[in-house]
Amino acid sequence: MDLDMWRPMIQSMREEMTRIGFTELKTPEEVEQAVPAAKGTTVVFVNSMCGCAGGIARPGMALALQHGAKVDNLYTVFAGQDKEATEKARSYFAPFPPSSPSIAILKDGKLLTMVERSQIEGSSPQAVAAKVVQAAGQA
Repeated sequence: MDLDMWRPMIQSMREEMTRIGFTELKTPEEVEQAVPAAKGTTVVFVNSMCGCAGGIARPGMALALQHGAKVDNLYTVFAGQDKEATEKARSYFAPFPPSSPSIAILKDGKLLTMVERSQIEGSSPQAVAAKVVQAAGQA
């Protein structure tokens, strides 16, 4: 498959998250430096090209931040694009299986909860936002 034709679309999906304050982690080293050392409440958003990422998860995350999710650190990895970085991020999400899109909520580098694809798919941005706001509030 020619990935060049997808680059503009993928870039817009990446920018959708960075515009709202997320820092992209593109290498395993960047993940390793950021995630376990993060103090306070951290969200790691596992981005993806699928429809539920674009129609539900990304808008839901934006809504969560607009509606008071108390978060100190925002990171994102892109499944299927930055494979090694995504794999490293997922290593901090045990015992949850790989899922994309997904949203991990951590406190001082320790996983508190996950919003998995199964909770996103068939849901609404508002429902995802409510899950994130609630989890971040309990951190």
